[in-house]
Amino acid sequence: MARENINDIVVFIAVARERSFTRAAAKLGLTQSALSHIVRSLEARLGVRLLTRTTRSVSPTEAGERLLQNVAPRLEEIEAELAAISDLSETPAGNIRITAIDSVIDTVLWPRLAPILPKYPDLHVEFNADYRMLDIAADRFDIGVRYGDQVEKDMIAVRLTPDVQTVIVGSPGYFEWHTKPATAQDLLRHNCITLRLASSGGIYAWELEKDGKPIDLRVHGQAVFTNGYHMANAAVSGCGLAFLTEDLAAPYLADGRLVSVMQDWCPTFPGLHAYYPSRRHSSRALGLIIDTIRHAGG
Repeated sequence: MARENINDIVVFIAVARERSFTRAAAKLGLTQSALSHIVRSLEARLGVRLLTRTTRSVSPTEAGERLLQNVAPRLEEIEAELAAISDLSETPAGNIRITAIDSVIDTVLWPRLAPILPKYPDLHVEFNADYRMLDIAADRFDIGVRYGDQVEKDMIAVRLTPDVQTVIVGSPGYFEWHTKPATAQDLLRHNCITLRLASSGGIYAWELEKDGKPIDLRVHGQAVFTNGYHMANAAVSGCGLAFLTEDLAAPYLADGRLVSVMQDWCPTFPGLHAYYPSRRHSSRALGLIIDTIRHAGG
């Protein structure tokens, strides 16, 4: 196989997996037009169409699916072997890609990792702030960080934090005009700040609990966001009530910008876990990152 075919196949695999030239271009750091040209050149050399393109979607043809299923794993094996060879050096080196939600990157991962990076100049860490539940193997991430109940069973997982308390919060200004809620039925009469789930597109139902019984409550309000920081800021501004993790709300609770209500309705969530596929366990760089984020906060 010509050397340029290998590079072009890497591009094709990215487009086929993403089902989008736009997303693949963002992931590879190339323009959409460059990706389109590369894929068309590969198709011309192979003499077969690999992708079906419409104005709304991109999907592999039968030939493209065969290439994706049979060649992509072999390229990944080559990459893994190259990483293992480079791992024989005395110091950890390479690229580690991590996906987590924004608040976790800010409050847990970056504070723990920032101090070690100057010690290992050949170690590179890429953070992806995403609320979607990604297939980290297919999306080529080395580590995912999510709450324990969201981790796939076939992954190696290590706990990073204790269980996480949730809170329902509103600003003092909001409560000057609204009676503090005491029951789930009361919440349905309040202006609640809601979260749109990136994976499903639906609105997150507040996962409450009373006397040991779980209650999924579909609240409503004027403002919908896609991340916790914006929800917290909206609550501070007096827009309504927000359901947040206590660690995210803590600075606002401490200085009085937010007030917690209905504490006996707010459950704890399983703590944050870092997880990764077992086949990547041998990487020295991965081991260093895992050990650092696992123990630095202890």
